[in-house]
Amino acid sequence: MPGRTKITYTSLLADESIHGKYEDALESIAAKFGQHHPMFIGERGLFSNVEFEVRSPIDTDILIGYFQKGHEDDAKKAIEEAKRAQPEWMKTDWRERVRILRDAADHLEQKRFLLAALITFEVGKNRYEAIAEVSEAIDFLRYYCDVYEQHEGYVLPLTSNYPREKCQSVLRPYGLWAVISPFNFPIALAANMASAALLTGNTVVFKPTSVAPFSGLKLYQILIQCGIPPGVLNIVTGPGGPFGDVIVAHPDVDGIAFTGSREVGMWLHREFISRQPYPKPVVSEMGSKNPTIVTSSANLARAVEGITRSAFGYGGQKCSATSRVYVQNEVAPQFIHALKERVEALEIGDPREKDVFIGPLINEPALATYRDAVEMARNDIKNGGSIITGGKVLNEGAFTKGYYVTPTVVTGIPRGHRLFTDELFVPFLVVDTFTTLEEALHQANNTEYGLTAGIFSENPREVEYFFDHVHFGVTYANREGGSTSGAWPGAQPFGGWKGSGSTGRGVGGPYYLLSYMREQAQTRL
Repeated sequence: MPGRTKITYTSLLADESIHGKYEDALESIAAKFGQHHPMFIGERGLFSNVEFEVRSPIDTDILIGYFQKGHEDDAKKAIEEAKRAQPEWMKTDWRERVRILRDAADHLEQKRFLLAALITFEVGKNRYEAIAEVSEAIDFLRYYCDVYEQHEGYVLPLTSNYPREKCQSVLRPYGLWAVISPFNFPIALAANMASAALLTGNTVVFKPTSVAPFSGLKLYQILIQCGIPPGVLNIVTGPGGPFGDVIVAHPDVDGIAFTGSREVGMWLHREFISRQPYPKPVVSEMGSKNPTIVTSSANLARAVEGITRSAFGYGGQKCSATSRVYVQNEVAPQFIHALKERVEALEIGDPREKDVFIGPLINEPALATYRDAVEMARNDIKNGGSIITGGKVLNEGAFTKGYYVTPTVVTGIPRGHRLFTDELFVPFLVVDTFTTLEEALHQANNTEYGLTAGIFSENPREVEYFFDHVHFGVTYANREGGSTSGAWPGAQPFGGWKGSGSTGRGVGGPYYLLSYMREQAQTRL
């Protein structure tokens, strides 16, 4: 069996062999742009009477393609097909399901550069992050197959007080899951949720983000090609509103897996609970407002690098992005000066180019969010604070046809301000100072979110205090490659506390599959 890919953003930086393959893939995938793409329900590719077009945030003159605007009836048909296919898929030997998904991982690996090039065009990721995303999707599939195999299909013999009884615990699939994926990881997070549901014997109705439906369709095609039967996996493209209205109310939907904004995630929770005949699971990851603490004992060079990568990787459009920094008073001037220099050295531009670190924002609403944040900062900065760097929309020359901005660092924002509390999903970092570590932890925890958090300190007691007292699900100490980002399947289970998640079992961790199954106790005489 193939091993894990062991490819990350950091490892890709040192691998010169990727560039020719990636650049060839850019040409290959661009040749497929501008076409009309169906959605797939059961065995049929369907065209609706209304399409929508997708254009690249790199350059809006680049037409990715035309996609079907699915409506309520399409969602209902997909649920019907998935319901029909579920009994047979559930009865399929779990070893066969493992084989199919391992084969899909191999196919993803074969198409790694083509899919990465598509991610770059469709959502504006630079080549390193796009290739790393596809690698992460591959590892999700392989890791979950390994876990399922290690637990032997989740059939566990038990003991009884009665000699003649034979008892066992069996985890069984819930049935039919709706899977809703986000734009910022259009292949990795879609593959994560869909593969977990399929591997455990559920059927899936998959709605990819309307910002990046082509990536979702490519993932669907690979899974079907590798043996997932039509009907077991269905894909409905189009707006989220009509799809959401159907799935929360439909009695045949047994669970919802969602990654996206807290607003939408909480709506799904409330509506699914209130409109179903009995409680059903929602597996949700709903963003965060992630802090990093820098103490006076920190290696400041490592702290600056880790924070820069986490705050501004993919333009801050990650639920794990560092958006708040608390730096101890004694080292604050030195840290802020070094951070300013590092951020201003980042290359902004067309993410197809080798040296570009920050590409475009995803769309016009994101650009509006950035403008609003900068304006708030200008109006509300206090106590000698300032916009340390950034604060500009780039709209001239090579930037005229995309959504480009400068990464921004601000100080002097009052605690409790919206810039400290609201998830922005743009490259915008707020820096505050503190006197004691207890104060810093209090401020870090003073949020309704709880996804990722980091600390830089060379004092082991400070690091242990941080781990013991921080209220976040994914935590890091002294991580130069990313102070709050860069979780990997099998290494950092990725799941939020409080308003950031619903299960307490992290993505890419040993317990994640349990969310898609329920226990049945079996006793035989």
